[in-house]
Amino acid sequence: MSDPVATTAFDTRPDTSVPTESPLAWSYHETGCPGVSQKSRVVLRERAMLGHLILRGGAIALDEALREVLGLALPARPGGLNHDSEGVRSIQWLSPDEWLVIVPGGEAFALEQRLRNALGGAHYAIVDVSGGQTLIELEGEAARELLMKSTPYDVHPANFPVGKGVTTVFAKATAIVRRPTEDRWELVVRRSFADYCYRWLLDAGEEYGVGVEA
Repeated sequence: MSDPVATTAFDTRPDTSVPTESPLAWSYHETGCPGVSQKSRVVLRERAMLGHLILRGGAIALDEALREVLGLALPARPGGLNHDSEGVRSIQWLSPDEWLVIVPGGEAFALEQRLRNALGGAHYAIVDVSGGQTLIELEGEAARELLMKSTPYDVHPANFPVGKGVTTVFAKATAIVRRPTEDRWELVVRRSFADYCYRWLLDAGEEYGVGVEA
């Protein structure tokens, strides 16, 4: 009988002198960043270099581990989105056995280690996808109007209350659309889609005077 394979986790943000760039760094340089003005009814900002972990497994075991390690419970409903009291760490329901955890940059590796220790022999999977995704915030009175031009999903408050998130079509790509607060929306997009989504938002948001806080 062969020996069991040891689980190996990799730190995606080790201490290094090599500079890192956000998924939108090239877009800012090539496409530009329209400034925020009094006419800006939508403000766009990237929250780059956050820690993104995909969790899969049984809800009971994962919920207990997350409560112990992060102080957050799994969302109780499909599409649910839970934040901590500071609003900087979140857990989102993606599918019946899949959740997305987002934490400040530099926390993902330690969190993964602590979760693995807490989960012990439970059946689960944790994948660090921090390098493959980024988060774009949309804020302002016309943010929902901009989303209405960009996705077929119904973003009316009656169907999309605060604390909800869905994976859906965005322009000709896909994105996770989230609503953490009344006046702020979030897009979690793949790194490979980031430039396309950025340029789409600038074009679709031009009539709203979209500004970028780079």
